[in-house]
Amino acid sequence: MNTLQNKTALITGSARGLGKAIAERYAALGANIVVNYSRDKVSAEETLSTVEAMGVKAIAIQADVSKVTDIERLFDETKKAFGKIDIVVANAGIEMVETPVTQFTEEQFDRLFSINTKGAYFTMQQAAKNIEDNGRIIYIASSTTAFPVKGMAVYGGSKTTPRYLVDVLSKEIGHRGVTVNSIIPFAVDHSGIFVDPSAYPELRKSLIESCPMGRLAEVEDVANLAEFFASDLSSFVNGQHLLVNGGATQ
Repeated sequence: MNTLQNKTALITGSARGLGKAIAERYAALGANIVVNYSRDKVSAEETLSTVEAMGVKAIAIQADVSKVTDIERLFDETKKAFGKIDIVVANAGIEMVETPVTQFTEEQFDRLFSINTKGAYFTMQQAAKNIEDNGRIIYIASSTTAFPVKGMAVYGGSKTTPRYLVDVLSKEIGHRGVTVNSIIPFAVDHSGIFVDPSAYPELRKSLIESCPMGRLAEVEDVANLAEFFASDLSSFVNGQHLLVNGGATQ
């Protein structure tokens, strides 16, 4: 059985969705948890209560990952509270779909890249500076970085640069026993743009039809791989990008 006893895990964007599922999984394995949120304090406090009920120590820290000073403060407060950081999951991000290349605005471009690209980059930079030897850094990418999808040019582009950072960072800090990997999820049901089951019906239909397993991913599917990457089972898996997509072709 995997265990994360005596580990401290920081998951950005963990008030809801994938981040929440990963925080809960790590707490169930015994890790102390840092719940990060930008605006949704109510959801963050709900997640905090859930993980604390599992018998682990946990705190919630507000930090906007589009601001480097906030990211630095997030890591400083985590180390002040727990003394160390063993696992960092760069999960925080926003989505924008069904928007053709010709219709993206400068404001939309800047917003996506400030959170998805800049935020992930400096989160992993701080992770590299602060994580314990033999630690784990995990980036939550997107299957749009592997399979281009109409209407997602800027979203997919914003998730691609951090994926390349995983390749480089894994080489720069691997000598410390730290692994750096990415999880590449398919569209996730009950999370992100699909938190409402009735949202984006045509896109949902197209994605499901592209998947041999006939469904979208669930948060548990991604949490399973996040558990693997955080555990000793992946101690010699470094610089890898694993799809969680049921064999989908987009």
